[in-house]
Amino acid sequence: MPTYRGLPTVPRLPAELIEQWRRVPSAVAADQLQGRGHVDPAIRPLRAFDAGATLVGSVVTAWCEPGDYGPVHHAIAAAEAGDVIAVAAGGRPDSAVIGELLGGAARRKGIAGLVVDGAVRDVAMIRSWSDFHVFSRFVTPRGPTTMERGSVNEPIVLGGVAVSPADLVIGDEDGLVFVPNHLAGVLLPACLARVAAEEGWQAQLDAGRTTLEVFSVPPAAPRP
Repeated sequence: MPTYRGLPTVPRLPAELIEQWRRVPSAVAADQLQGRGHVDPAIRPLRAFDAGATLVGSVVTAWCEPGDYGPVHHAIAAAEAGDVIAVAAGGRPDSAVIGELLGGAARRKGIAGLVVDGAVRDVAMIRSWSDFHVFSRFVTPRGPTTMERGSVNEPIVLGGVAVSPADLVIGDEDGLVFVPNHLAGVLLPACLARVAAEEGWQAQLDAGRTTLEVFSVPPAAPRP
């Protein structure tokens, strides 16, 4: 069975819009999506993010049948600089679909990062790349066995979240959030407003006000 290639049914998000999302932490995006966009927290970054850094980009999807990594090759070929490849690999722990060679090829192309609901390997090298972030569920030394079964640029489910090509992904130390393409422009103002509000709350706390005062917490009542 071959790897099938789909085409995004929505236009790519404007680069200017994606750039504005870099100001939004994953926690703020998750709250604005009311719990519908954050992936299984077991999928974690391989290396720590620098303070204030995020992984943000337009998504290229790949779905891999068990033991196969052909779709990852095709996703790297289809992706543009700044994109993030999201790989639904069945959450399997026993077969890596990404390693130094494929990761390095993606990095040289300018792809911003990779998200794998499955396993990766060669993590010592991958962790040394400060400009290329990889999230995964597992690490294993064993590689894939085939390269011809799956699909690229078709809807997938990754970490419990439905993801479509050209959706937006936000990744940082708190985890991963996928924002549907049609909501990226709609939700951005509310997310930026929340970021500004949190900055204001932090300033008040730094000035010595209590959390009870800043957040207008209802007073505690004595137990009768």
